[in-house]
Amino acid sequence: MTNTYLKPLIITSLVALLTSCGSTSPASSGGLILTPVENIDATPLKISDLTDDEKKNWGHLDLVADTIPGMSVNKAYDEIIKSRKGTKTIVAVLDSGIDLNHEDLDGVLWTNTKEKAGNNIDDDGNGYIDDIHGYNFLGESYNEQLEYVRMLRLNIGDAATLSKAKTELDKKYNEALQGKQQYEQIHQAVKNADAEVRAYLKKDVYTKEDLAGIEANSESMQRNLAILNQMFSIKDSIPEVLKELQNGIKHYTEQLNYNLNKDFDGRAVVGDDAYDITDTDYGNGNPQNRVDDESHGTHVAGIIAAERNNGIGVNGVANNVAIMSIRAVPNGDEYDKDIARGIRYAVDNGARIINGSFGKSFSPKAEWVYEAIKYAAKYNVLFVHAAGNDGTNLDDPNNGNYPNDQINNGPEIADNVLTVGALNPKYGSELVASYSNYGAINVDVFAPGTDIYSTYPNNSYEFSPGTSMAAPAVAGIAALVISQYPSLTAAQVKQIILESGLPIKSKVILGGDNSKNASLKEISTSGKIANAYNALVMAGQVASGKLKL
Repeated sequence: MTNTYLKPLIITSLVALLTSCGSTSPASSGGLILTPVENIDATPLKISDLTDDEKKNWGHLDLVADTIPGMSVNKAYDEIIKSRKGTKTIVAVLDSGIDLNHEDLDGVLWTNTKEKAGNNIDDDGNGYIDDIHGYNFLGESYNEQLEYVRMLRLNIGDAATLSKAKTELDKKYNEALQGKQQYEQIHQAVKNADAEVRAYLKKDVYTKEDLAGIEANSESMQRNLAILNQMFSIKDSIPEVLKELQNGIKHYTEQLNYNLNKDFDGRAVVGDDAYDITDTDYGNGNPQNRVDDESHGTHVAGIIAAERNNGIGVNGVANNVAIMSIRAVPNGDEYDKDIARGIRYAVDNGARIINGSFGKSFSPKAEWVYEAIKYAAKYNVLFVHAAGNDGTNLDDPNNGNYPNDQINNGPEIADNVLTVGALNPKYGSELVASYSNYGAINVDVFAPGTDIYSTYPNNSYEFSPGTSMAAPAVAGIAALVISQYPSLTAAQVKQIILESGLPIKSKVILGGDNSKNASLKEISTSGKIANAYNALVMAGQVASGKLKL
């Protein structure tokens, strides 16, 4: 689903309170020289907080040089790419709509030069009218149900599946209701504490140091300080906390009103039968985001390809990229038909990489998506997919995250799918994000995902967490590799990214549970974190024939 808002630590950290009181080197002619494991494992833990610049750029930094588990993107540009532009590479962002007018994206958009804008004619005969920068399969819809809620509303599936869907709906609805109530309670408590402390200090803006100077002579002030000090451990300022809490209230409200509301029909405005793959006369050629909150696709696109070194905003991972916008993921669960058609659209219109930062636990027409993925493989297109944000093991048959490329943990249906888990900007036991799904069979590699700074609608920039952010980081590496070595196949690029990553031997905590830990090799196929520098080194060797995968 588009909404990657993750349940923050605010609830778990405050409910009790409120209720109780060596460097990498280029390859020589002799072979590859990648970062040795012993260098990585000897890397000291970073003790100091990240600087503002590091926070905004941590995914591009180098683990050994910076002690931050980034992807060595800056190093790749400084030591390998330099002034080499490479070949223009089309990356399809199969997601929510994108702000096509964003100052940091307008120069990197794919443009269909065979189509004339606004004449309501399919000039190039590709089956899509006025598709200048991509296509919009959602029409004017935005809010949507989750798939299992739609299945219950439309009575799709057998008795066992519908029973499972009903159980899931009851559970998630109650969780959302409780979450909304808790957020509202916490928001009011923080708001009240903030107001009293501002009045006491006679200032509207204060710091944690200001709190330390307050003498708590009353039970009320003791409570205020306890609440606000806890908040400063989560965010840098109380206004940020209040904004986060308001976002949480909004998130749960939308879940109750739309995602988990069995009576809601978000598709009616589109006008098609979403469960009929032959009903294709819908959508339009404008994949622009419809509302400001529809920010997910814009954020993903910026991670991949925000204009580099233009003096504003952020730098994307890849240069010389054209972003194809395919609007197919609403604020709720995507439809299998839209995803299948979106993949085929990307393939047919020249994309070499498709980024899919979406996923769901039920997929009644999964076979349509599987066939589309196989179609992409046939035409040498890499599909990069987010592992999902449930903090669970995807190898467990009860923890589905569609689409995947290994049905029931069986053999791969295609060799062009890369599934990506998320990392925190902290090397050590907390390296893997607590929300990130994992799995020795179903997750391939890990990449920076927590608090990634990227483009947002209306020429703005925000931090956002999720495997949705890790997937485009890897898609960006793939774009760099293909741009420099366009003869490589999708399968080769996948293997290069997996084999060239940094192997981490130390144990990491899983799902935020300190009692559960494993090595990356035990929770992914590669046991590694993606690395742009190493990928380019290995790609050069493979493309030149010096190395065979």
